Amino acid sequence: MYRQTIISILLILCALCACAEDSITVSAADLQALMQRVERLEKAQEHPNKSGYVDGVTGATKQVQNDEPRVTSGQMQEGRRFTIGGYGEITAKHCFYSNNYLRYGKNPEKYANDHYGEFDLPHVVVYLGYDFGKGWSVGTEIEFEHGGTESAVEIEEEEGGEYESEIERGGEVALEQFWLQKAFNRYAILRAGMQVIPVGGLNAHHESTEYFGVYRNEGEFTIIPSTWHEVALTFMGSTKNGWHYQAMFLPGLDSDRFNRKNWIKPGAGSPYEFKIANVFAGAARVDYTGVKGLRLSVSGYCGNSFRNTLSKSNAELNESAYKDVKGTVSIGSFDFAYKDYGLVLRGSFTYGHLSDAAAITQYNISMRKGSVSSKQWVASDALAAGAEIGYDFFSLNRKLAEKKQQFYVFGRYDYYDSMFRYDNQPTDMYAWCGRHRAAVGINYFPIKQIGVKAEFSYGILKKGTLADGTKGKLYNDEPQIAVGIVYAGFYQLEH
Repeated sequence: MYRQTIISILLILCALCACAEDSITVSAADLQALMQRVERLEKAQEHPNKSGYVDGVTGATKQVQNDEPRVTSGQMQEGRRFTIGGYGEITAKHCFYSNNYLRYGKNPEKYANDHYGEFDLPHVVVYLGYDFGKGWSVGTEIEFEHGGTESAVEIEEEEGGEYESEIERGGEVALEQFWLQKAFNRYAILRAGMQVIPVGGLNAHHESTEYFGVYRNEGEFTIIPSTWHEVALTFMGSTKNGWHYQAMFLPGLDSDRFNRKNWIKPGAGSPYEFKIANVFAGAARVDYTGVKGLRLSVSGYCGNSFRNTLSKSNAELNESAYKDVKGTVSIGSFDFAYKDYGLVLRGSFTYGHLSDAAAITQYNISMRKGSVSSKQWVASDALAAGAEIGYDFFSLNRKLAEKKQQFYVFGRYDYYDSMFRYDNQPTDMYAWCGRHRAAVGINYFPIKQIGVKAEFSYGILKKGTLADGTKGKLYNDEPQIAVGIVYAGFYQLEH
């Protein structure tokens, strides 16, 4: 619009000048400068500055990524009112160990030579966002896990290996995020709705291009929900010197569904049509990105869990032996990332504690058949620690670096234990819940939104006390190879 208007004015001026007695001279340099000014005005009109939208998680990672655009939960694409993006993985793996539900039983040697393979779509996510202006915006995220929903048969480990038909195919279609927010300025933003709880490094950075492995990092993925999303009220913001913060109020977890393999992870969300909110919780995260290429982050969660149940009313619980049980879940986490000079280094440490774990175990085991409880032991403490390092060898070649292609060779180590501490049971009964895991592999990025991954990993299960009293291997180790194609980015909409 600006171009047509200015050109029309110039033509009129030229015509007037030709008729005037004293002509006005317009040089070529003046005309070029004027047209450059017009182009700048056009760009400003097409991509207005959206002051007033800041996202804590996004802002915290932008510098680490050397300002490369990436899709992140809650992110709006700069300069556009409507944003569409997504991320996902196409994977295949072959496991040189058994997937039989009894492989951690009394005779694991029976399954020592078993192996199996899988093809999968672990996560396919579509993100839609809209900026209404004046600081108001909305974000949504729809996730398809493991190919969506269909009728399928599963072997239920908790029910003696029974075959059970379910309307799913190992996963779900879920509205993982739906929130509205008001940005008053960069320091103060309020958000309400279904949103990601950014506790731990994986929840805050769960996009498929944000970790080297073909699959999400096993440690945090095992013991806490991922991607953890709840209906919550959030206050967040950021400062100009690199601090980013979030504080959240949300319903507590549901202790009915805690178990030995995944600790408190199954207690997120709800098996019902609504989220029970008899007890509440708080979560917080702080990121620092004031140093080029570096992000340092701490996060935590605290809230009760025991009375978030439909199995008994509050009045019944108050009159029972469980009247003083709270089931307080406390989680603390530190994670970091460094990216510069072709080097990427990432890591995290997460520790969690559950009060009244023995009482919750007793209560869950006593629940009737058909309840939502897995009727399993749950630990009082769980932990996960891991780190990965990778180097982009294409950064050594100027031509490849200019094309923004990347080729990482990486290594990763994890240690996690969903039954790190528990009461009233032999120490080695759940030794299989704790393990070391080492992995090596490659990541190739022909463009920054697309990655091709391959890795070899080896799960090393704990040793323990054998039946004859000697120390030895209780369970088989778990090696596997995996490959995948991943993507994460925004889609360009034509005007």
